[in-house]
Amino acid sequence: MNIKKLDDNLSVSAQITVDDVGTAASLGFKTLVANRPDREEMGQPAMADIEAAAKEHGLSWVYLPVQSGNILDSDVDDFVPMLENADKPILAFCRSGLRCTVLWALSNARFIPADPLINRAREAGYDLAPLRPRLAEQAAKAK
Repeated sequence: MNIKKLDDNLSVSAQITVDDVGTAASLGFKTLVANRPDREEMGQPAMADIEAAAKEHGLSWVYLPVQSGNILDSDVDDFVPMLENADKPILAFCRSGLRCTVLWALSNARFIPADPLINRAREAGYDLAPLRPRLAEQAAKAK
């Protein structure tokens, strides 16, 4: 599990396993968020198994699946209150961590300028520069 911290509240990871859940709990995470649809590809761990492990380890579980390359404004609208209300720190995962990072950036673009978001994502290994126009759209929603 390769965890990348985006801010004090949210870290992201590529697909985790049931065994990774215990590690996440031991690292102090309080909420586990799945942004990957169940059965997206063959061999992917079942979300029900990861959810059961999360509950076993005392983690809150949130299932907010989004399609790769097709994150909708409604997905962002669902992610914002999760960021605000979930027990922190939060670990979100998808296939590579990119979807989680895009959701984080689009959610925060309503409150934080695009450049710091793009730079932070780059530091974590994700290139969100092509997302700049979409970040501007989200910023406009806050006004």
